[in-house]
Amino acid sequence: MVNALLDIVHRNRAGESIAIPSVCTAHPDVLRIVLKFAAAENQPVVIEATSNQVNQEGGYTGMTPSQFVAFVSSLALNAGADPTAIIFGGDHLGPQAWRNLPAEEAMAKADVMIREYVKAGFCKIHLDCSEGCAGEPAQVDEQTAAQRAARLMSVALSARENPEGLTFVIGTEVPPPGGAKVDSHGDIAATTPESAASTLQAHESAFLDAGLGDVRALVSGLVVQPGVEFGPMTVYHLPLEHSFDLRSVMMRWPNLALEAHSTDYQEPAAYPRLAELGFAYQKVGPALTFAWRQAVYALDQMLSFLDGSAPIVSPVMERIMVKDRGAWQSHYHGDPDAQFAQRHLALADRIRYYWPHPDAQASVSALLAALESRDLSRALVEQFFPTPTINRAELGGALNAATLIAANVEQSLKPYFFTTEHRATPKQERSE
Repeated sequence: MVNALLDIVHRNRAGESIAIPSVCTAHPDVLRIVLKFAAAENQPVVIEATSNQVNQEGGYTGMTPSQFVAFVSSLALNAGADPTAIIFGGDHLGPQAWRNLPAEEAMAKADVMIREYVKAGFCKIHLDCSEGCAGEPAQVDEQTAAQRAARLMSVALSARENPEGLTFVIGTEVPPPGGAKVDSHGDIAATTPESAASTLQAHESAFLDAGLGDVRALVSGLVVQPGVEFGPMTVYHLPLEHSFDLRSVMMRWPNLALEAHSTDYQEPAAYPRLAELGFAYQKVGPALTFAWRQAVYALDQMLSFLDGSAPIVSPVMERIMVKDRGAWQSHYHGDPDAQFAQRHLALADRIRYYWPHPDAQASVSALLAALESRDLSRALVEQFFPTPTINRAELGGALNAATLIAANVEQSLKPYFFTTEHRATPKQERSE
């Protein structure tokens, strides 16, 4: 799997506009749609899990790394995709999930987590120790973060017989306390060459100090900020004319490309432009679960129109979110009306954390069952879905709830597959 990633990285470094989408979600329906779409396109995709989502204690998904791999693999089979072709990535792997503990205790837990990720078959490992633990600043200094990353790399390498079967990502785009910096034009401030060089130097020194030697070839990603971001109700779009030359900084690291986070909701032209700027890894997550929720709510409104009844799903979700505010309260602000809108419609899509709730699942099942016997004519559907989604749904067969939901998610995913040129070549290994 690493060979497939490095092929894309090398072609990007050579100047080709090429990248691989890295999808970070645990939503089963969204994952099934993503895996089926990537298989149909015959293009690779990385499926990622974060340390908060998946860890040895279960994370908020209740899954360990090996359970997540089994879960995604079963979804691939269900979608008609090849489970052995899935590239698994761990995102923001560090002490974050235990940051309320003293640093050494949190790092000991991170050691266990990294080992379990590697043994489960994750091959793309993002080492992110930027967040402080108990008694530390919200973000630690670069040297401390790099030293902790080196410790976790050592654990990862010792957990795998074939170190060449792993590739690492370093750095973080997490904004400083108070939010991301905005420049004089109102755009998100991009990472400077000086800052990127400092991050690379700190990690190179930390790797050497940890006795790892020259492991630069094992690092294929550097997370930096290209000037893209989104908030609850706002998107900061990539200035397409933006000059972002970090390639000279990267060239001492033979397999290094850039990784962009928070690329959700960008205009389609942004993704090939990011690739031109050196971003071979492009992360997406909330935009896909947002599109899924958007389609479900549209179907709910459609049924309400047909039956003259109240919606089924949104009242249930409101009740769940008001009762349990943990996943959204610190993210959404304003008066009660503003918070209500954000709970359901925000681009941050914090509602995604509530779909596993039994009542939420029951409401969606009830909606789909109620629509199953209905004739969804194009004239009807056009009142609730955009034309591109309808056209895509019709390619999948008759217009129905399942094809409309899938099509809406695919419309958000499709811009990441902007080239047919990064299909695996016959020489690439499908497994290590």
